[in-house]
Amino acid sequence: MTILIDPPQVQWRDRWWSHLVSDTSYDELHAFAAALGVPPRAFDRDHYDIPDDLFDAAVAAGAQVVRSRELVGRLAAAGLRRPKRPR
Repeated sequence: MTILIDPPQVQWRDRWWSHLVSDTSYDELHAFAAALGVPPRAFDRDHYDIPDDLFDAAVAAGAQVVRSRELVGRLAAAGLRRPKRPR
């Protein structure tokens, strides 16, 4: 089981956000997010958007902090990356 989170670096709606992913399965990711109390609507294609006030809780629960580039690379290597479709 590997849950990954990047540091809060995206600002949106007056908050800072992280991305939470699994490099194993979506089931693992959904279970981890639910245990944190993250609502299902926070799931976006292949990750959860996590507000900065949940970052420490995610790490305490076992999420491994990695840089954004590594997070995307490991997600892609696991075959779980779902990029945005071109407009």
